[in-house]
Amino acid sequence: MEDTGPVISNHGLQDLGLRNYARANWNLSVPALYEAAIRRQEARLAQGGPIVARTGQHTGRSPKDKFIVREPGSENDIWWGDVNVAMEPEQFDRILSKVRAYLQGREIFVQDLHAGADPQYRLPVRIITENAWHNLFAQNMFIRPSAQQRASFKPDFTVIQVPGLQADPDTDGTNSECFVLVNFARRLVLIGGTSYAGEIKKSVFSILNFLLPAEGVLPMHCSANIGPAGDTSIFFGLSGTGKTTLSADGSRTLIGDDEHGWSDRGVFNFEGGCYAKVIRLSEEAEPEIHATTRRFGTVLENVVMDPDTGVLDLDSAELTENTRASYPLEFIPNIADSGMGDQPQNIIMLTADAFGVLPPISQLTPEQAMYHFLSGYTARVAGTEKGMGSEPTATFSTCFGAPFMPRHPSVYAKMLGEKMARTGARCWLVNTGWTGGQYGVGERMSIRHTRAMIRAALDGRLAEVDGFIHPDFGLLVPKRCPDVPEEVLDPRNTWTDKAAYDRVARDLTQRFEKNFKQFEGYVDDNVKAAGIYQAA
Repeated sequence: MEDTGPVISNHGLQDLGLRNYARANWNLSVPALYEAAIRRQEARLAQGGPIVARTGQHTGRSPKDKFIVREPGSENDIWWGDVNVAMEPEQFDRILSKVRAYLQGREIFVQDLHAGADPQYRLPVRIITENAWHNLFAQNMFIRPSAQQRASFKPDFTVIQVPGLQADPDTDGTNSECFVLVNFARRLVLIGGTSYAGEIKKSVFSILNFLLPAEGVLPMHCSANIGPAGDTSIFFGLSGTGKTTLSADGSRTLIGDDEHGWSDRGVFNFEGGCYAKVIRLSEEAEPEIHATTRRFGTVLENVVMDPDTGVLDLDSAELTENTRASYPLEFIPNIADSGMGDQPQNIIMLTADAFGVLPPISQLTPEQAMYHFLSGYTARVAGTEKGMGSEPTATFSTCFGAPFMPRHPSVYAKMLGEKMARTGARCWLVNTGWTGGQYGVGERMSIRHTRAMIRAALDGRLAEVDGFIHPDFGLLVPKRCPDVPEEVLDPRNTWTDKAAYDRVARDLTQRFEKNFKQFEGYVDDNVKAAGIYQAA
């Protein structure tokens, strides 16, 4: 319902100190948000029906501009440091006053939504945005309540996003003009100085990552799907490792592509949509995702478009490598309408190994699963964060999502180990990165081979195959896999220079060991030993 007068009703906004705005647009439909975005020149209509928006200089997340307000109710449970940086309440209040003043006389857009498909753990969130297209993004990404639910809606958390308002680092205590501020006492998030829509999505994820462990739910940066036999699988991985691509398998039912909870009831999606990378998207390799880029209701971020014809160029990285499509889950065929699945039988940990030495697939023991979960090794793909260069960079991001984990990583790792022990879930490490050499020498792993390996793992065939223990990483590597050449399974065989492979592999194990020292005081000896160099 749209608020048509200047200030007919504050409908809960007055409690936030938001007054004298020009107009509040409540829970607008997709067509109405399209009309507003185009009328306000925020976005353009592309051929096929999506709208295309540009985010300016911020084409990815800005992790160094995120702060958590230090307050008595949560400060003892926060993992303070480089990831979770403290801000004093007085600083937050000063920026909140600026947000209130900035919105006076402006049109605003409000969506009342749910985060969490399981009603037992659902979080009502209110998203208030300066731009219509960001409101459409939020409607795509979260779960839309029914009309009856909206009639009595009361948010547990509110996100206010004002990209046009820039902070002053000298007076506001921020690192730049951009700010992402989380206040658990106020149940409020403030986002400003950036138009990158992913900050809205990830802020809500961070909130759930703090709240849910207290309820016995493991929050996960993962995709999830269900097989023909009803078996649930989850896919951990950072941006660019293949979570969205590999979980959108036409032979399986998709639960969600990025954020889930694992409770005693099973797995449930946090979201109601997908936020897929679309740079160089192939219609042949990824038909389901490709089709969404030609649909009414999809929001495309920083995708290059011919201004005269509206034709998209998905191959162009002129604006960024991190081009994105936001679309409702129902745009993907064969989805789980409930957003829920049973206890997972298989866990896939995805890594894009820029060194080209990790096996394309290997089975992990429970201790190795905890080790690699805490390590979170991958290569960040260019463009997913502000300030990154043109080449992938090897990195460790604990729990495959360190920027979104307010609690200490050991909290999440312990929960993972306990849930694996309780359910008997198998865990696989899958390298979607390079083979035959390091980045720049080797080539990216074949998506066709990766799909074949994952399907064999999920349907149980791979667990029955003989394997060998990798001499460097101690991982159990299968000797055979249907539809995959045997030489591909042993990464050393793909390198022309075997001595070079051995040097690079040993270098990577040392990187693992150095990184893991920060966690040694939180795990038992079996988990510590899971990553130790195995060769004599």
